[in-house]
Amino acid sequence: MGRAEERRARQRGGHRAAPQRRRSISGTDEGPAGLASGGKPRKSLLRRMFTWKKVLGTFFGLCLLCIGGFAAAYMLVDIPAGNADAQLQSNIYKYSDGTMLARTGQLNRESVDLSEVPKDVQLTFVAAENKSFYHDSGVDLRGTARGVLNTVMGRGTQGGSTITQQYVKNYYLDQNQTVSRKLKELVISLKLDRQKSKEYILAGYINTSYYGRGAYGIQAAAQAYYHKDAKNLTVEEGAYLAALLQAPNEYDWALASPTGKRLAQARWNYVLDNMVKQHWLDAGKRRAMHFEKPKAPKAAPGMKGQNGYLVDAANASLERRLVAQGSAATIGDAEALVKKGGWTITLNIDKGKQHQLEQAVKEQLTSKLDAKKRPVDGDVQPGAVSVDPKTGRVLAMYGGADYFKHFRNNATRTDYQPASTFKPVILAAALQQGSVTQDGKPINADTVYDGTSGRQAVDHGVKVGFGPPNEDNANYGDITVQKAMDDSVNSVFAQMGVDVGMDKVMSTAKQLGMDTTGMQAVPAQTLGSMGASPLEMAGIYATLDNHGKKVTPAIIKSVEHKDRDVTLPDPIGDQVISRTAADTVTSVLTGVVDDGTARVSVAANSARDGQQVAGKTGTSDNNKSAWFTGYTPGLVTSVGLFGESAKTHAQVPMTGATGLLPGTGRVNGGGYPAEIWAAYTFDAMDGVSKFDLDTSQGAAVETPKPSTSATRSPTQSPSQSPSGTPSSSGSPTQSPTQSPTQSPTQSPTQSPTQSPTTEPPTGDPSPDNPLEQLGGQRGQAGQQQRQNQP
Repeated sequence: MGRAEERRARQRGGHRAAPQRRRSISGTDEGPAGLASGGKPRKSLLRRMFTWKKVLGTFFGLCLLCIGGFAAAYMLVDIPAGNADAQLQSNIYKYSDGTMLARTGQLNRESVDLSEVPKDVQLTFVAAENKSFYHDSGVDLRGTARGVLNTVMGRGTQGGSTITQQYVKNYYLDQNQTVSRKLKELVISLKLDRQKSKEYILAGYINTSYYGRGAYGIQAAAQAYYHKDAKNLTVEEGAYLAALLQAPNEYDWALASPTGKRLAQARWNYVLDNMVKQHWLDAGKRRAMHFEKPKAPKAAPGMKGQNGYLVDAANASLERRLVAQGSAATIGDAEALVKKGGWTITLNIDKGKQHQLEQAVKEQLTSKLDAKKRPVDGDVQPGAVSVDPKTGRVLAMYGGADYFKHFRNNATRTDYQPASTFKPVILAAALQQGSVTQDGKPINADTVYDGTSGRQAVDHGVKVGFGPPNEDNANYGDITVQKAMDDSVNSVFAQMGVDVGMDKVMSTAKQLGMDTTGMQAVPAQTLGSMGASPLEMAGIYATLDNHGKKVTPAIIKSVEHKDRDVTLPDPIGDQVISRTAADTVTSVLTGVVDDGTARVSVAANSARDGQQVAGKTGTSDNNKSAWFTGYTPGLVTSVGLFGESAKTHAQVPMTGATGLLPGTGRVNGGGYPAEIWAAYTFDAMDGVSKFDLDTSQGAAVETPKPSTSATRSPTQSPSQSPSGTPSSSGSPTQSPTQSPTQSPTQSPTQSPTQSPTTEPPTGDPSPDNPLEQLGGQRGQAGQQQRQNQP
């Protein structure tokens, strides 16, 4: 405003009016945009809120808060009384009807003074777990912080704890993975390190740790693995026990997989090498040391007979479930939780069927074994599993002669070949995939293949380098898939595997329930050259029996614990192969019983009473294993016999067992395994039943005889005509007067194009060749029975 106006304003108001500020373009009282009234750049809201003074102040505040919180925790948390023994309880195991099976709970631990443990053995544990043990403060702050972070983020557990912390966890606290437990572990460890000597802590650690085989503490572990007292352990033996603490179950030499054994030896080397680095072991002595395998395990008290096998199988299943549902971070942690006790575990085991299975094994096999008269008899190890295909329940399990005499469960071991019991998986894959032969013909029960022994499998005109011989080098010429399954003709299924594609075969095997981890999809697998257990094979066949819906055998019915809830998965899963494919395989497998390798032992059993049966025999390379896995509509049972040296536990042949003639007296799948199966099944089944099959082929309908115009895959020159008639045998074994070169088959009742041409064996079969007993041609009795089936 002008001067005159200002003068008039003063006269009116008594003072000069303040000049108005010029507004910025932005409409504020500031000057140009982005500048404050003083001409300085305007600060953003973020910069005004997070100044370096505020950030630094917050950081120091948090540090003070953490220090104060830790100081408070240090003052408030005392070293508690040891509670490990007080918390240990019995585990109760029941049959499916609720009656008592077993009770366990006596802790296998005997504490010893540190002075009774050799000094170099003491040092193996320090070298393995905590090299700085003798001069640290008892805690690993970085490891603990990492463990807390992993727990908060749900990543499980990691290493990093000191020996002191591990002792605190074992003796004063528990295995729960929570932040509060880890913080308590830290505080108690610091206090314990200040109040107790290192020798006291080390003694407590090695006396409370779990070493596997039910052994707590170094004294029990020394007895369990080396059958000696802790005071007599060598440094090599101590290094193995120290290595075990990282993974007791995985590194136990009696149970470990090949990978587990490699890891155990690597850990053993790590322990001894650390001792050299710490100058606790002379380098020259270290170089002279060699890994010695621990001794075979001894059973824990109270586990006599089959009880020990059943309890161990239930524990293993529970431990896997605890890990799966997040109640334990590792199998080792789960083992500790189960061993701690307080569980009531009801098994699916049917008390009556369990007794029937045990009796069948005794009557048909073990009563005939006499190791004093025949050393080979001591090498025969039987195992069996029986499953309800509709529910997946494991109704009976036979793990071995006695848990005290043979620690390993033969029903769950996976180190022997299932041999020709794998052949139905190949056929299932062909049917599921809609596979065709080399000349484009669909693969089904009527498809004709060349059954010439040793014939090279061909992939579109190119030999794949695999041509397994048939048993006794028998040539079958043109033969249907049905007949090839009945008599377990290796050359046919080797070619079928190539036709389907071994990758598809192994994929189907996995879908049906086989653990195919690490298995190669090569033609040799058509002979069942992988490892499998009776439990696994029972699951595969149960899935076939259940019309293609996945069956995962379940040994546990229910689990109760006062502090924990365990949810059990449904043993019956999704449809993994079509019903038509599964039912067609079942249809074909009835022929194995009626007219094939199992006919003498199963079909002729007087207790059968018209019961329909499907199944498959198997006999592995060099007679080291023999199998029969079979089923009725309501019961699936897999029986395996395994040749295991009573002295070295290596795989050995069973030839000559029970007095069978050496060289000719093979223990075949169609012999004792099928006899055990029949004796048990026909006693345990609930009435006669028929298969309800969705297949146009019926129940192993008699296939037409191949004609000269029949398709053969792949095309080969016709086989030679029969050069002789195989000698007749009415039992699964040869008579003492029979020539070793004769095939133990029935006299042929079919045309020459389906009769095998027997040739003298030219030596041992190929390493992957299962030696199948030729149980005879399609007899008139089998044909008559099949005509009466729907």
